[in-house]
Amino acid sequence: MSTRASDIRCEIAIVGGGIVGAACAAEFAAEGCRVVVLERGIAAGEATSAGMGHLVVLDDSPAQLALTVYARRLWHALLPQLPADAEVDVCGTLWVAESDEEMALVERKRDVLAGGGVAAEVLAVDELRRAEPQLRAGLAGGLRVPDDAVIYPPTVTRLLLARAADAGAQLRTRVAVRHVEGDGRVHLADGSRVQADLVLNAAGTGAPALSPAAPIRPRKGHLVITDRYPGWVHHQLIELGYLRSTQAAAGESVAFNIQPRRTGQLLIGSSRQFDAETSDVEMRVVAKMVQRAREYLPGVEALSALRIWTGFRAATPDKLPLIGPSPEQPRVWLAAGHEGLGITTCLATARLLRDRWRGHASEIDAAPYLPQRFTAAGGSLA
Repeated sequence: MSTRASDIRCEIAIVGGGIVGAACAAEFAAEGCRVVVLERGIAAGEATSAGMGHLVVLDDSPAQLALTVYARRLWHALLPQLPADAEVDVCGTLWVAESDEEMALVERKRDVLAGGGVAAEVLAVDELRRAEPQLRAGLAGGLRVPDDAVIYPPTVTRLLLARAADAGAQLRTRVAVRHVEGDGRVHLADGSRVQADLVLNAAGTGAPALSPAAPIRPRKGHLVITDRYPGWVHHQLIELGYLRSTQAAAGESVAFNIQPRRTGQLLIGSSRQFDAETSDVEMRVVAKMVQRAREYLPGVEALSALRIWTGFRAATPDKLPLIGPSPEQPRVWLAAGHEGLGITTCLATARLLRDRWRGHASEIDAAPYLPQRFTAAGGSLA
């Protein structure tokens, strides 16, 4: 693959070679579009490689539920086609309740998910302990969502890009995009440019540099990966209060979130920080995160950690992604702002954008994700 872009003409130019950009490339190339993907580093080298790879249905809002349900359905069609090194594990998610008050929320969550066509079962205390013996005594119960899954995102990203290439797409790596014009011109740092009928800005936290009005802020997170402990936990385990952590508008927060990997390793999360100045690991935050995990899984303190790293999620004010035309740039569409759900929702994002480009009706209402929602009241996107 070339590392330098010459002046070229294409139908779709995609800025960003993470999993969202890769999904869009595969979708549009399969439609017969001439696609060029422009990635400033290596494919899947940033947020995609830093994430947990959880394919999860979330119900923080009706729009979030609709998008994640749709996305998970698309994923389940793709999972059987993935290679072994994609580390597919349909382990399900187990939402853990600490108290009777949280168990009332479990019942409500089950009903909301059922309304979206999502199977989920309430687990009483004894059922919870049988499902996950490492959990501490005294928890109130939980909610199991059996069809959620785990993947290894970099492998899937490379597969999607390979499928796009097989359909004629070009991937240009280590290409710095200087700026994008509303008429579809993409100016590159080496002086060349790409002229496209449509530019998809899938640059994650870098999206505002190309679409300045996009209301995206970077939100830092830490992850810890352990040595191999096969069977130590069986589900993706998340505290029921996790969504409260994701909703924090400022400062930092931690929540219990642990994921089993097909390798036998465990990923321990999660933390969220706005306005973090560097990507450095902050042991103060890691200690809070691990302490929160110990409150649910006391034995976690005996596990050996192999590596700790950070990544930046691309967050919007309403916790929904920006999918569709940019109000400020006629030929630039956004595919960014997914925060912690880019891996889950990448296939749905690509399908919604393809449908809009082709003038097809989408399976779900695309209106809640349109960038114009931030200008609907006459205000600025920023």
